[in-house]
Amino acid sequence: MWYVCRGSIFLLFTFLTTPWPSSAFYLPGVAPTTYAPGDRVPLNVNRVTPGISTKDSQLHSVFSYDYYHPSFRFCQPEGGPQRISESLGSILFGDRILTSPYELYMLKNETCKALCETTFDEDAAAFVRERIWQSYDLNWLIDGLPAGQKWRDLDTGQEFSRAGFELGSLEDSRDVTLHDHVELVIDYHELGPNKMRVVGVWVTPSSRKDSRALEGGEAECGDANDPLLVSDLVNSPVTWTYSVYWRPSATAWATRWDKYLDVVSPRIHWYSLINSALIVLLLTGMVAAVLLRALRKDIARYNRLDRINLDDLSGTSAALDDGVQEDSGWKLVHGDVFRAPSHPLMLSIFLGNGAQLFVMTGLTIAFALLGFLSPSNRGSIGTVAILLYTILGCVGGYVSARVYKTFGGEAWKQNIALTPFLVPGIVFSTFFLLNLLLWAKRSSGAVPFSTMLVIVFIWFIITVPLSFLGSWIGFKQPPIHSPVRTNQIPRQIPPSAGYLRPVPSALLGGVLPFITIFVELYLIMSSIWFSKVYYMFGFLFVCYGLMIITSAAVTILMVYFLLCAENYHWRWRAFFTAGTSALYVFLNALIYWMTKASLSGFAGNVLYLGYSALISLLFFILTGTIGFFASWFFVRKIYGSIKID
Repeated sequence: MWYVCRGSIFLLFTFLTTPWPSSAFYLPGVAPTTYAPGDRVPLNVNRVTPGISTKDSQLHSVFSYDYYHPSFRFCQPEGGPQRISESLGSILFGDRILTSPYELYMLKNETCKALCETTFDEDAAAFVRERIWQSYDLNWLIDGLPAGQKWRDLDTGQEFSRAGFELGSLEDSRDVTLHDHVELVIDYHELGPNKMRVVGVWVTPSSRKDSRALEGGEAECGDANDPLLVSDLVNSPVTWTYSVYWRPSATAWATRWDKYLDVVSPRIHWYSLINSALIVLLLTGMVAAVLLRALRKDIARYNRLDRINLDDLSGTSAALDDGVQEDSGWKLVHGDVFRAPSHPLMLSIFLGNGAQLFVMTGLTIAFALLGFLSPSNRGSIGTVAILLYTILGCVGGYVSARVYKTFGGEAWKQNIALTPFLVPGIVFSTFFLLNLLLWAKRSSGAVPFSTMLVIVFIWFIITVPLSFLGSWIGFKQPPIHSPVRTNQIPRQIPPSAGYLRPVPSALLGGVLPFITIFVELYLIMSSIWFSKVYYMFGFLFVCYGLMIITSAAVTILMVYFLLCAENYHWRWRAFFTAGTSALYVFLNALIYWMTKASLSGFAGNVLYLGYSALISLLFFILTGTIGFFASWFFVRKIYGSIKID
């Protein structure tokens, strides 16, 4: 199938990198910029995001806001802020990068410089007070590097550097202070005479009530011990000031991100990885011990039974002497095990989309592991994921069509049409409805309507035709041959034991794949909701591999027990056994919501639960597909190893 997809890669890459006036996104580069003394260093501003609460380490909001939201009253550059081009992934994840009025010049220190004076009314003061209580952070970019602040983890007490700095701080008097002064310490690395590069940005915000502007852009900064309370903002002028200090650093430009990417509590990752590896070893060892021993004995017994002289019907021949008895267990259902499942159309559509997700996820993690998706390349992960999922529509169409034809399905037109529309349609519709809540809240996280039109355009112009092409090729291929014939009359299925019933077996099978990714899932969720940078792709790559092995092993084991119980309805059961791990993903999100989130308002809770359900749905399709194909391979191998008359 690669020859089908290969030709569209260059087309889509060119399409995505073409400048679009409506949304202005591109695939950004990370080339270093060299400055001479006195050169202006750009300071751009990004969205205002909810951060880790200093009160209780909880998430109090899921809405981000544009930096120049009218209620913040931040100073704007002359002529208004200008948008900076962003990648498609950056736009989808809520980045809104704009120019600022801050003037930074290489090696030029500024002790106290004024920006402007603004006045707050009651509504704006109440808005800012609420955002400070919710621990919102400002996000600046200097030469593409986030302005960082030293931070102490309230749970572990460990200090680390994080991007962004606080909008304000809490006071013991139940009031809050607004940070109207910022001290910037910028590290630079000198390559040679008049060749400097920015390698670090540190911010110390403070609140100074009595600051006032002087002539020539200078200012008199107030006393940091006399903070500006938000309760005093109404109808009082606020002077925004900043200081800049440059200091040399031995840090090279290539390693300037290392200070932001220090692993917090690395032992947790190693313990989690070792725990997951032990689970996989235990599970695969158990599968190997049970299946290989049992199957070898079963296959040898079945094949010896086939060699018995059929004329000897007395029951006292060598068959009994060798302990060979009549068929039992999984061989009894050989005439029904490859019978078409119920609702084959729906299952084939899920499997096609699951195969598409599987390849996309693996390639994205691999690219990130190899360093192609650097955190300095903002939005690159989202952009590459969308790029891969788009061009892999041919894989989804091919797998769906080939499986559906093997099932004996006849509604081939519905299969071709629904494969690229059913699951993506559910995802896009949910995303659109949740985006309406962001629009209603005037959040910067709301995806612009023009960008959504571009995504729909890409889908219809590239993905849908590729999916149709893959489906056409899939239906042209012969069905996958079964190693045994299927009987015309279905065999009656005896009652199953308690743990082999659909719900208990799915719940038992889904918990193990979830355990292998639990810690990384927690960190990914934290990076999404707290707007952190996730960078531990080595751990994620290993955990993804362990999850695949665990999903396959636990599903194979469950299918073997099911067949031994003479139940040949294994296809949907295999899909649900591995896919039920998505239920634990959603339950984990609910626990996170109840313990680590304290969201106020209907919209915030719906947004959190909606996105969590969407992620769980995609995880269900992904893991279910892994379990199905692993079980299919296993069933074909064992029934192909015995002789059937």
